[in-house]
Amino acid sequence: MSRILIAGSENIISAGAKIIIETKGYQFLFFQTLSKAISQVLEDPPDILILEKNFAGDGEHDLIKTVKSSLQKSNIPILLVVEEEQINRLDWLVYPVDDLLIRPFSPEVILTRIQLAEARLLRVFDNNPLSKLPGNTSILRAIQNTLDNDEIYGVCYVDIDNFKPYNDRYGFSQGDDIILMVSRILVNVVGELARIDSFVGHVGGDDYVFIVREDKVKEVCEKILTNFEMVKNMFLSPEDLAAGCYMEKDRQGRETTYGLLSLSIAVVITDGKKFEHAAEIAAIASQVKHYVKKLSGSNYMIDRRDKK
Repeated sequence: MSRILIAGSENIISAGAKIIIETKGYQFLFFQTLSKAISQVLEDPPDILILEKNFAGDGEHDLIKTVKSSLQKSNIPILLVVEEEQINRLDWLVYPVDDLLIRPFSPEVILTRIQLAEARLLRVFDNNPLSKLPGNTSILRAIQNTLDNDEIYGVCYVDIDNFKPYNDRYGFSQGDDIILMVSRILVNVVGELARIDSFVGHVGGDDYVFIVREDKVKEVCEKILTNFEMVKNMFLSPEDLAAGCYMEKDRQGRETTYGLLSLSIAVVITDGKKFEHAAEIAAIASQVKHYVKKLSGSNYMIDRRDKK
């Protein structure tokens, strides 16, 4: 069920339209104050935002900014409700919305606009279906944005160590729980310590990318590893915890000893304009990850080598 956050006056949507749209499987969240709408976006982002022009004075700007900075759902479709005479006065750089609802509108029109916004999102964006985090296209775009920026960033590649044998031993359902757990840790820690100009994406499987400013890299990496170590034991059996490892057959059918779950984070610093495109960042990160994964337990490693 898609959740639609309505930020505006009490009569922004008629009772009849509300009933028709809810019968199509949508849930409404109504807010008439800016602070409550922003809190909802930060704590549990909706799937769509319908926003009234001049909401809470000119509070719509703050709400739009909050949505666009959401680490989990930065691509939420925003539909702006306006009067017809307001259209020519809108600056689309100031209002980075996805569609307009021009009063008066029928229940059929608003339903169509909502469905169109969802269809457009599926076509354009690449959020991971499990974690709902931005996928590969968004990750490449985010990395390139850091390279085009004068600020220095850490592009951080995260890998769950021993994930495949874990999947084989505990099953895919519990493997999905691990993927979701790591996703939440990344979003929560980056959001808590380094929300400004940051990004969290899910490459797929047990691989993630997050981007934070250089001065936040150490603190964020250490907090991510600490939080992971605090909760990972909830997903391991007492027997495996006591042994500190477990035996599983590898792809050739040979009995192999595997360590327990851990995280490896390979960090590439975008200092000095030494990289031109995202592929160069990924290549260096792959080298760093090769070394950090050889270490015991959860670790991170920062690459600061000059480009040859």
